[in-house]
Amino acid sequence: MITVQKTAELTGHGNPIFTLELSQKPGILFTGGNDKGLVEWSLKTNSFIKVMFPVAASVYAIHCPVGYPLLFAGLRSGEVLVFDFIKQTIVKSLKYHNAPVFDLKSVKSKNELLIASEDGQVSIWNIETLEFIHAIKVSDDTIRAISISPDEKRVAFACRNNQVSIYDTEDYALIKILHGHTMSVFALQYSPDGNYLVTGGRDAQIKIWEAITYELIQNIPAHLFAVNTIAFHPELPYFATGSMDKGIKIWGADDFKLYKIISREKGMESHALSVNKICWNGNQLISVSDDKKIIVWDIVFDD
Repeated sequence: MITVQKTAELTGHGNPIFTLELSQKPGILFTGGNDKGLVEWSLKTNSFIKVMFPVAASVYAIHCPVGYPLLFAGLRSGEVLVFDFIKQTIVKSLKYHNAPVFDLKSVKSKNELLIASEDGQVSIWNIETLEFIHAIKVSDDTIRAISISPDEKRVAFACRNNQVSIYDTEDYALIKILHGHTMSVFALQYSPDGNYLVTGGRDAQIKIWEAITYELIQNIPAHLFAVNTIAFHPELPYFATGSMDKGIKIWGADDFKLYKIISREKGMESHALSVNKICWNGNQLISVSDDKKIIVWDIVFDD
């Protein structure tokens, strides 16, 4: 039994919100979208704090790597801005891609930042020096999302060509290409125990892959429209998905059953437009949408 309560609706963005990221500092959330700035919010008081810095193009991705006082913002222009929390300023712009940046992730054990772009390339940077290391050509088309396995030995890329490409993080050699989705893959995430990779795409399907052989275990017709985002609960065996169909669903991570639907059709004051990104903050689920709203949900898991 899962009960859901909407505890806050944060407004202030004037345009669709594309991404969100928890800060390294507890109780702080960052959001970005088709606006003029990257915004900081308090999850303790559920209130606006400030616009962190202005941006010249839409923000598609935000990343706050553990152990570093940095925030990375990936822009539609292909540029990645680096904000230093100690200096309270943008210290560098990472320029390699000329096409939109859709995701940013870091490999902590190697001090590396990975930037995925519409140009089909992933550029790799040293987080400490902020210097470019090299780039790999993953696809001839857009890379929409990155997920790094919990042991940091493998990285998966969601591609617009309907494929998921798995690489070794040691030398960035291609391990496997997963075929299964019939349309663009928009989202993917390794389970916290590292046993599964869950992918979602424009075909509205969720696919569960075993994370050693990458054999397809299960296919779930999950939503009515594209699956935009997937987020595993950090401790409990559940994951959530958000879709272009305006809905959020919570699934079992051990049995892959549907446990809860958060949507207007279910009588909830949910999003009126596409849910673009979700994340967990403990037992809170936070969602952002084309409707310009950030919604905080309290999720109670009853035995």
